[in-house]
Amino acid sequence: MTFKVTGVERGEWAVLRVSGELDLMTSPVLRQRVHDIVAEGHHSLVVDLSDVFFCDSSGVGVLVAARRLIRSCQGRLRLILPDRGADDGSHVNRVLGALGVRRLFDVRPDVESATTDDAGPLSA
Repeated sequence: MTFKVTGVERGEWAVLRVSGELDLMTSPVLRQRVHDIVAEGHHSLVVDLSDVFFCDSSGVGVLVAARRLIRSCQGRLRLILPDRGADDGSHVNRVLGALGVRRLFDVRPDVESATTDDAGPLSA
């Protein structure tokens, strides 16, 4: 599977859908897309990681840097990390949890809940 980042707008939210492996070779692509979105004036960003099947520390670094950038603009960042059950959960969710940084993010199960203010974040 190739790495891909696609973007759409959904109301006031910019949504980046990421698929493939988020690692040392691919994380600069996501970093650049986040910077481009912010430069275009979007400060409400959803990063959909539903189709990311591998994430290393450089991928986590991009997510933490995106959080810092969005917060510096008084914006909002939400991640989509679907819960597929205890034994088959999202790889990214497990990595963020293992590194102790998952609590830093507003995590939602899908685009619908991420782009509305009705639902609260998932618990860590």
